[in-house]
Amino acid sequence: MRKIVLHEKEMPRQWYNLAADLPTPPQPPLTPDGKPITPDMLAPVFPMNLIEQEVSTQRWIDIPEEVIEILSRWRPTPLRRATFLERHLKTPARIYYKDESVSPPGSHKPNTAVAQAWYNKQFGIKRLCTETGAGQWGSALAFACKLLGLECKVFMVRISFDQKPLRKIMMRIWGAECVASPSPETNAGRGILKEMPDTPGSLGIAISEAIEAAVSDRSGKTRYSLGSVLNHVLLHQTIIGLEAKKQLKMAGIKKPDVIIACAGGGSNFAGLSFPFVCDKIHGEDIAIIPVEPSACPTMTRGPFAYDHGDVACMTPLLAMYTLGHRFVPAPIHAGGLRYHGMAPLVSQAIVEGLLEPRSYDQVKCYEAAMLWASTEGPICAPETSHAIACVIDEAVRAREEGKEKVILFNYSGHGLMDLVGYDKFLSGQLTDYSLPEEALQESIAKIQHLPKVKKQKSGKW
Repeated sequence: MRKIVLHEKEMPRQWYNLAADLPTPPQPPLTPDGKPITPDMLAPVFPMNLIEQEVSTQRWIDIPEEVIEILSRWRPTPLRRATFLERHLKTPARIYYKDESVSPPGSHKPNTAVAQAWYNKQFGIKRLCTETGAGQWGSALAFACKLLGLECKVFMVRISFDQKPLRKIMMRIWGAECVASPSPETNAGRGILKEMPDTPGSLGIAISEAIEAAVSDRSGKTRYSLGSVLNHVLLHQTIIGLEAKKQLKMAGIKKPDVIIACAGGGSNFAGLSFPFVCDKIHGEDIAIIPVEPSACPTMTRGPFAYDHGDVACMTPLLAMYTLGHRFVPAPIHAGGLRYHGMAPLVSQAIVEGLLEPRSYDQVKCYEAAMLWASTEGPICAPETSHAIACVIDEAVRAREEGKEKVILFNYSGHGLMDLVGYDKFLSGQLTDYSLPEEALQESIAKIQHLPKVKKQKSGKW
């Protein structure tokens, strides 16, 4: 079967929480002076119903019927088989992908945007502020807020604001206000502009601005919404992997051998992989690979440390793989992968040895995207091309080893708003950039004063 589709009635009714099954729990979030964060400290930023999900260790959390009704506009999403890529590579591997590009905004991001907007509305919130890198999260939250009657403001990383103007238009169509970050509208933005007037911006800067805009609303009717990294965001995305499990079973597949997804903050990777990470914890033999750009090598070269999620240090300290909150990535076209930190749950799974992170240069990723377009047809997002590059490597390895592997990856979004990057690739203007060791050490040195974290693991993997 080339396309496996579930009936709407088969859509998962619960989200899966990996925090219930990790052999060694993630380190707790801390205040800058090293004290554990309490839920009430997060109340000015998030509604309490989402804070409860953030700190939960319950394995299964019910999806509200109203959220299911909205998600059913495009879910369940298809599981497709990349037979034409398989033929081109002459591989015995079977390649399947979860097609998250079919959502109205064109990516996996609405899975949590709808849930977060709904929970905020239930709490009486009227307005959400957020950041966005490539614009996929910003457009997803704008879409969700429009459906649920909330106002939405988006701080978009400057380089993507300039490179991807069509994303801004999408946000405006759905009623959101979109401004370039750093902006002159916040103390955090003004400070960065004074220090670095020509900065391309970063997600860490945009997060600072969005949080400041939310907490400075004296009416108390504004909250902040994050598109990745945090536990409740990853929770909402697990509907992807839970659907994929059912679809693989329909195809007669007991389990995949390899699972791959790109990872910036960790949401789409976690969404596909966490239900399978649970299987690996309980004995299944599965290689699970998060893929990142070599220009922003958080998992593959960054230390596991306590760090802030934003430049202005408005977020709690999170135990995660990080390049340092002051890190400003090179302006590569995979804007959604230009974040300095990795989700704590993903980070702890790496510490445990459950995951095998890799990094790729952007030219190789665009080459993979071009091969994908010439075989399978669709034009993928620059972020997704990182997953495809890894899929190709694994399929070629299966050919060389003569093994009939099942490879599953997440097609996290289409690239129809990202054609500028393709144009630069086709005209030979795109270059690789690998983060210099000197720049990495300089950035990491700026977090050495923060509380230290120890890698704690069970030692089973």
